[in-house]
Amino acid sequence: MLKTKDLYSFEHSLAGEYLKQYEYPWQALKGIGDLIKQLSRDLGDDYKELTPGVFVHETAKIFPSAYLNAPCIIGPNTEVRQCAFIRGNALVGADCVVGNSTELKNVILFDHVQVPHYNYVGDSILGYYSHMGAGSITSNVKSDKTLVVVKDKDEEIETGLKKMGAMLGDHVEVGCNSVLNPGTIIGKGTTIYPLSCVRHVIGEGMIFKDKDHIEKRK
Repeated sequence: MLKTKDLYSFEHSLAGEYLKQYEYPWQALKGIGDLIKQLSRDLGDDYKELTPGVFVHETAKIFPSAYLNAPCIIGPNTEVRQCAFIRGNALVGADCVVGNSTELKNVILFDHVQVPHYNYVGDSILGYYSHMGAGSITSNVKSDKTLVVVKDKDEEIETGLKKMGAMLGDHVEVGCNSVLNPGTIIGKGTTIYPLSCVRHVIGEGMIFKDKDHIEKRK
């Protein structure tokens, strides 16, 4: 089973020290809101509080039609584009793109993450330089509303969570119009083909074509 330390370069997020304390990344989801409130107390003067609880770096670009709800931190040189909907509990790093009509809720986006076109990312953590193609989403609730179980071959871990999206490691590429089902974990440097339906744990450095064709990157 991939652990938090296997997925992320902690120095590329304000949440790095916070995440280090958790063996598995989904264990960090419940505390994201409190983390953002704590971090906001120590942000420098280059962060401005646009509305109560919403902190944006002075070099970030926020389009007028974007909606940002508290608590939220937007890092340096990040773009939040037209009609983006940030519902709260969102920690967005430096040099990120939150695109047109993209929705974020209870997330950590490491530096250089791109969710640029019509993405839904909820109850998820996206690692350094990860990218979600247009229309790709994280599904964060099972259809039968039971608690999410993370599965890796014969190993299963009960998360105790009703809502859990996807944990993407550093440099993960997700193809357009893919669905990452609840409890998906994707290792560093893995590529997901477009139109994929992804479940469970996908290892590091893989190419996911479909559930029956997962190959090691050469």
